[in-house]
Amino acid sequence: MDPIWLNHYPPGVPKDCTVDPNEELIQVFEGAVAEWSDRSAFSNFGQSLSFADVDRLSRLFASYLQNDLGIKPGDRVALMMPNILQYPIALFGCIRANAVVVNVNPLYTAPELKHQLDDSGAVAIIIFANSAHVLSEIIDDVGLKHVLITEVGDLFSFPKRLAVNFFLKYIKRQIDTYHLPKALSFRDILSADINLYSRPKNLKASDLAILQYTGGTTGLSKGAMLSHGSLLANVRQVNSWINRDDIPGQEIMITALPLYHIYALTFNCFAFFFKGGLNVLITNPRDTAGMVKEISRWPFTAITGVNTLFQSLINFPDFQQLDFSNLKVVSAGGMAVQEFTAKEWSRITGTQLVEGYGLSEASPVLTSNPVTLEKYNGFIGLPLPGTNISIRDDEGKELPIGEPGELYAAGPQIMLGYWNNPEATKKTITEDGFLATGDMAICNQEGYFKIVDRKKDMIIVSGFNVYPNEIENVATQHAEILEAAAIGIKDSKGNEAVKLFTVKKIDSVLAPNDVIEFCRKSLAAYKVPDSVEFIDEIPKTNVGKILRRELREM
Repeated sequence: MDPIWLNHYPPGVPKDCTVDPNEELIQVFEGAVAEWSDRSAFSNFGQSLSFADVDRLSRLFASYLQNDLGIKPGDRVALMMPNILQYPIALFGCIRANAVVVNVNPLYTAPELKHQLDDSGAVAIIIFANSAHVLSEIIDDVGLKHVLITEVGDLFSFPKRLAVNFFLKYIKRQIDTYHLPKALSFRDILSADINLYSRPKNLKASDLAILQYTGGTTGLSKGAMLSHGSLLANVRQVNSWINRDDIPGQEIMITALPLYHIYALTFNCFAFFFKGGLNVLITNPRDTAGMVKEISRWPFTAITGVNTLFQSLINFPDFQQLDFSNLKVVSAGGMAVQEFTAKEWSRITGTQLVEGYGLSEASPVLTSNPVTLEKYNGFIGLPLPGTNISIRDDEGKELPIGEPGELYAAGPQIMLGYWNNPEATKKTITEDGFLATGDMAICNQEGYFKIVDRKKDMIIVSGFNVYPNEIENVATQHAEILEAAAIGIKDSKGNEAVKLFTVKKIDSVLAPNDVIEFCRKSLAAYKVPDSVEFIDEIPKTNVGKILRRELREM
């Protein structure tokens, strides 16, 4: 019998997704740049690259890797950049040279960077100049053979390139002093001989393409091995799911989430690029004013984000004045969408936040609500085509519909395993091929899934399970609270109790007890926070996930 969710698929969405064992990313990339050559593919700070530009520059980069740096197939190359034009060029250049991309957060500290470089065995890095000082602290302790440094304006036209780089370095002073005497300039790739590029042979869908390191919210990050096939499968799953009135070659995606994160990499960069869409790259999404000013210039049709990003937009007055008449797809993931955020977004834009769910180990998307969703429902949606979801107990036995348990997933988008970590792989991927996500979920009678919370973040109060997301969702409905995060702490008797951290509005006179009484109106007694602490900012990863570990350390 077909899984119950297939009966609720939107019209026109296929029920399965298969992977051609001989298909790989280079093949699909070459088809896209040939079909859409004269259209814009990426734009950043008013400078655009066409598909033909991306084809030429990525081929140059691949030739440079192969012939100037001696990079061999399978060598790991780290990319440590925010959303700038150089990122997609380096990404596709590495793929075209059959080098394995290692995505690195440009906000990493020296120990975090060292761990990822050591673990991956990267032989080269392309690094943002603003982050170069971090690398200089550890350069003598890692095995890098090549360092390429890039500045924001490196692919801008002359004289804009010189003006932007000079302004950021000497006027804004955004680049700290660093000492990397053997480093090369990213612009050196322009001197490569494009005719020496050699297209890799005998590539397969099962070949490794990207090492995507997990967020590291619970300790040292692990490298999820994503193959050509798993990435292409997820691209096809996503594009078939959101294919509603889209016009190939004319869609405009606002890309504020970082491309080094798997959500934006697959959903924005790959999925929209392969169907001829334009990605408008936002380098600093924390600059809400700058972001709103940039997106106001575009008749954008799609945007992705996490709850915190959407919160910052709806709280910014100028955002409400934008033209949303072309907007068709608004995808939210990475963390739970809060009800207030979803309702305000719908009121302001006339569109729905379509919540989905995934993780690095799944390339990343596993489930999504249909884009035809009429109102926020608090669920993460239905499994994408070819994806099977199972809710299991602590012993790995499947639970009946309606009972909460750990979410397990199988499908063509699942990783090969963790890089050089067979023990962690064995703990995460079961013998029957299912990925243990570590997330607690339930399924309703229509096949829609809902995340209850991270298994490790669950709080047990007097024997009852308490899920932080539920408390946070209630607290943020208070008119004077901007953000909230709940954790479990030990009380004076050594029992677990709920502590709530909140960020309140500047002019608020809220007291901790006011928040507790507000929560008491909507939560069972054992779920009500035992204590409330006001802080200036909730600690988060660079893509907006709450770092509960840091809150516990506080």
